Parts: sequence; C-alpha cells; structure tokens
Amino acid sequence: MARTLIGRTVRRLRTERSLSQSALAGRLGISASYLNLIEHDQRAVTASLLIKLAETLGVDLRDLSGNQERQLEVGLREALGDPLLGAETVPDPEIEALVGSSPNAARAVLALYRAWRVAREDAGGIALPSGRRILLPNEEARDLFDDRANHFPALEEAAEALAAQLGAGSPAEMNHAIAERLRRVHEVRVTVGALDGALRRYDPATRSLALSETLPRESRGFHMAFQLALLEAREAVEAEIQAADPSTQEAAMLIRIGLLNYVAGALLMPYDAFLAGARELRHDMEAVAARFGVSYEQACHRLSTLQRPGARGVPFFFLRVDPAGNVSKRFSAAGFPFARYGGSCPRWVVHTAFAQPGAVQVQVAELPDGAAYLCFARAEARSATHWGEPRPMHVVAMGCALTHAAEVTYADGLDLERARVGIGLSCRLCDRPDCRSRAFPPLEHRLSLDPLTAGATPYRFEAKRR
Repeated sequence: MARTLIGRTVRRLRTERSLSQSALAGRLGISASYLNLIEHDQRAVTASLLIKLAETLGVDLRDLSGNQERQLEVGLREALGDPLLGAETVPDPEIEALVGSSPNAARAVLALYRAWRVAREDAGGIALPSGRRILLPNEEARDLFDDRANHFPALEEAAEALAAQLGAGSPAEMNHAIAERLRRVHEVRVTVGALDGALRRYDPATRSLALSETLPRESRGFHMAFQLALLEAREAVEAEIQAADPSTQEAAMLIRIGLLNYVAGALLMPYDAFLAGARELRHDMEAVAARFGVSYEQACHRLSTLQRPGARGVPFFFLRVDPAGNVSKRFSAAGFPFARYGGSCPRWVVHTAFAQPGAVQVQVAELPDGAAYLCFARAEARSATHWGEPRPMHVVAMGCALTHAAEVTYADGLDLERARVGIGLSCRLCDRPDCRSRAFPPLEHRLSLDPLTAGATPYRFEAKRR
C-alpha cells in the first residue's frame, strides 16, 4: 500500500465532512503540511496511516481506493474526447484537476454529456442515476409493445373467450354480434350520427355509444369491438398494465388504449382464422382485409401480432407515417432497425408511396449493412370533416426479411437481387456516399467541400478517421 495514491479521495472525503486540513491532520497525528502533500499525491501512504484514515473518516478501506475518482476521470475523458462535440482536446492534467478540486462539477459535466447523448441517440428518454428511464409517454408505450414483439397471449385468450360467447358464424356477422352483445349484456345502445369532429363517444350514464356518420363500416365495427373490450376485457388489460409498471398516468393511459385496440383487433380477426387466411391469400393484404371485413390498416396491424409460439406467422414490421414523416404507429416483429428519432430515408417506399394513393407499392430495401427486406406500402386518405379541410393522409407500410419473400404475393415476379434499393435508417446515420436524396450530411464524417466542383449528391464527405 506504500504507493497508493489516494490524495483526491482523501480531499473529497475531508471536504464532505467539513473538516479543515489542520483538523483532520490533528486527528491523524500528522502535520497539516504532510496531509497537504498526501492530498496532492506527493507523499506515499503507509498501511497503518491508511487504516487510521479509514477509521477517522468513517469509511471502508475500499472507499479509499480512488476507484470513484478514476471512474469519473475516465468518463470525462470519454465525454470531452467525443469528436461530435467539436471541442478542443482537454489535457489529462486538467481533467484530473477538475475531478480533484471540484468533483461535483465534474459529475455535472458528465451528467450533461450523458443527457446530450440521450437526446442525440435516443430522444425517447433520459436515464436517471438509478437506471430508471424517464420516457415520453408515447415512447414508453411504444417500447412496451416492442419489448413484447407486439404479441400479448393473455389478451389473445381474452379475445378468443369473448368471441366464443358472441357465436358469430363468419366475419360478416361479427359486427352485428358485437352490437347485440352490447345491447343484451350491457344495455348499451349504438347510434350513428354527427359528432362534431369526434369519431366515438360513450356516455356511461346513459349507456349510449355514438359513432360518427363519417366512419366507414369497418371502422364502426372496430369501435364497437373496442367498446366491448373496454367492458369485458378490462381485467386482462389492467393486468398487463400492472406488469408494465408505467412511469406516468399518461403513459398508462396510452398503453391501456393500445391494449384495448389489440383486443378489438383480435376479436374481429381471430388468431387461428386470420393466420390461416393470411397464409392462404399469401399475405395479399387487400384480399385479407376484404375477407375479414376490416380496413387495410386494421388487417396489416393484426398481421404484425402473429407471434404465438408454435403458430407463428411471418415476422413483419408495421409502420404508419404521415407526409411530414411523423410516425404514429410502429411495431417490429421483423427486427427492422427503425431510427429512434428524426426522419427516415426518403428513398424508402414508405415515403414514395404518397405519390400514388390507394395503390400498393413494393420495394426490396437494402440497409447499409446488407440486410434486405421486402417492403410494401399503401397511402390512404381519410375523410375531411368539412369542406375546405385538407384530407388527412398517411402511409401504412409493412415488411419482412427476404427469407420469407416466397410466402408473400408482393414478391411474385421480382428479381430479389437486382431489384434492391439501397436505403439508410436516416440521412444523419447513413454512410452512403452517392445518394442524391440525402437531406443532411452523416454525423460521423467530415464534409469535403470544393467550390470548383459540383457533384450530383448534395453533400460529399470524407470517411471517418478511426
């Protein structure tokens, strides 16, 4: 222990206990000048003095090892050396001086860096010292569905039990069966009319469920199924919420609504029947939607949930995005690496599908790492509530790994190798040097600018130096 350098640790512990150098030196039986030399690591500490320090400061010997200070130094070196900060190099002696003289300030700098990294790489949340994450409510809900691969066995069982009681002989009879159960069992009266912009409104006092007259038939059926799930599957849904332990009431409510939607979809599209129909129709989603009397989006959403052990469907990702690139739904049983924030690749069919509303667009998309997916997307326009209002638009997109392409009708006639289109997760994370659709330069490369040369791509850049 003769060469143990613990000066910064001793100084920190002394300062935390509001002791002067003279006061601590007196308790240790040494001079203040000698203690000053120890605190600046200019004198070795003997084993006997080390034990006396631990006893006097009331700490374990391990607390005098200096590990805490060294870890803080390492963290600061990593933070201050991050090239994306664009800061000048901070010499090691300055880092050591900051940790030694102002450890709280050093921790604050490190906390700011970690928060910046979270904001840059994962806008969905901030990590607390305890490891718990504070998430935006929508991101917390989204993470729950991602963690479960968008499949909830208990909710499937609840939906199957409820469907058995409905006794609908075919999908065409399901809407009527749901309406009848609402009326007979719950005394809920369903009406259709003008709702001043709302799509569904339930009044518990009068037991009336009002649906907007602007809703198409399949959407009215889904809203009735949602209401029935709210009345009869609440226990199963609340059990899932309790297990998830959301951090806020807002997150809990978003999760609750998402799970009730899940039950509604499972009720209208029973697992076994839907899986068999999707396989028979080779995942032609317009045909699948017509068979079950649901919308194209509802059928696609349900397809992304078919992950029951022993009866798995093709693992698809599901995405719903608006013309501005905002993602309102996202599930990935296919393992597609969605960008956590910001826009996605403009070359992706998810965005090009807006050019032809109502038509299914197909693309073999290849990521920079060589992973390829069969993707298909369709743009849909919703009804405007009044004259002059722009019709809301969104694209519903799905995709699966190319290994499943033979099971999907959209791959028919495609040369899966020659048809590949290179895309990235987002412009800022994409290294492709020849992309004419690039909106931003990549984060980890330096721009190579030359006023004498104009290239076909908006940005030219140098490879990152390793």
